[in-house]
Amino acid sequence: MVGAGPAGLMAAEMLANAGVAVTVLERMPSPARKLLMAGRGGLNLTHSEPWAAFLPRYGAGRAWLEPAIEGFGPEALKAWCAELGIETFVGSSGRVFPKAMKASPLLRAWLRRLDGQGVVLRVRHEFLGWDDAGGLRVGTPEGEVVMHPAATVLALGGASWPRLGADGSWVAALEGVPVAPLRPANCGFLVPWSKVFSEKFAGQPLKRVVLRFGNIEQRGEAMITASGIEGGAVYALSGLLREAIAADGSARLRLDLRPDLTLEQLAVRLAAPRRGQSLGNFLRKAAGLDGVQIGLVQEALHDGADPGDLAALIKSVRVRLTGTQGLERAISTAGGVMRAGVDARFMLRARPGVFVAGEMLDWEAPTGGYLLQGCLATGHAAGQGAADWLRRRAE
Repeated sequence: MVGAGPAGLMAAEMLANAGVAVTVLERMPSPARKLLMAGRGGLNLTHSEPWAAFLPRYGAGRAWLEPAIEGFGPEALKAWCAELGIETFVGSSGRVFPKAMKASPLLRAWLRRLDGQGVVLRVRHEFLGWDDAGGLRVGTPEGEVVMHPAATVLALGGASWPRLGADGSWVAALEGVPVAPLRPANCGFLVPWSKVFSEKFAGQPLKRVVLRFGNIEQRGEAMITASGIEGGAVYALSGLLREAIAADGSARLRLDLRPDLTLEQLAVRLAAPRRGQSLGNFLRKAAGLDGVQIGLVQEALHDGADPGDLAALIKSVRVRLTGTQGLERAISTAGGVMRAGVDARFMLRARPGVFVAGEMLDWEAPTGGYLLQGCLATGHAAGQGAADWLRRRAE
């Protein structure tokens, strides 16, 4: 096993359950650093929504991930947590969390179980590829060594948050394997704000708004940054927005600042006389907008929006996105080993006996539990696939 994140540890558990001696190699000084970082916000384990709504969250990746997710889905994940002694609950949003609202108790219990199964964890061991004879090259504190495992599962992550361990350097080692370029997913976007707006509102939240792109809309919250916009509602649309920018150079995101009011209701409110009020005070009193929302309206007017129909503007403020934030700030990674490069068990076609799991694979999903569910499910499937392959070779 190479990589001690959720996918790697799950694959190790599946192999250990099958009676295979497992060694997990991790380049960082400790395992599952990104999982622990995610746990600071509560740790979305999975989601409780109906199956028919759950699977489409994986977009284009659904077709090949579906068997893995069916093999280890939300109910199986919750049962697995219970076996570790971790209680879970469903939040008001439908997301599933550990009762402790953090990752560290789950990780400690998981590592104890793996240790009890005989799984060996070696930190500061870095994947360097293979030598000409097919040996696994590993960098250690003492220097490079070559290993000859009977099977290998790679779970090296994508390239987001590289300081936590996954930097995408594995791409160069997978010669002959089709790999889609690694790109930011669940990421923020760059917006050419005016200097006045950026300095005044960077760090301010947009609460209870609806974001629209094309025919897709997302209700939730966002955050203004000095260079753009980010947050949960933005992340949910990030794949569509990223591809539109790649194709056209920019994308127009529309923000409904008062989704609780119809256009007609808002127009009635704004028909009241201003009586000498500044535009900001008028929008605050008549439309119920807060400071950052007023700033967005003024920013749009500065960019040439029609000042004669404030109601329509408030219901559809257009924000021009010119690029994505970098991978170092993205929550997850799109791209990776393509479906054509692996078989149904996630074994590399170019390297029999080498399996791939987690964010190394070419899929993406929104936040809300879908990411961790996908990583655990593909780790589960790859571990089982490796165990089956070893068993067949021994027969």
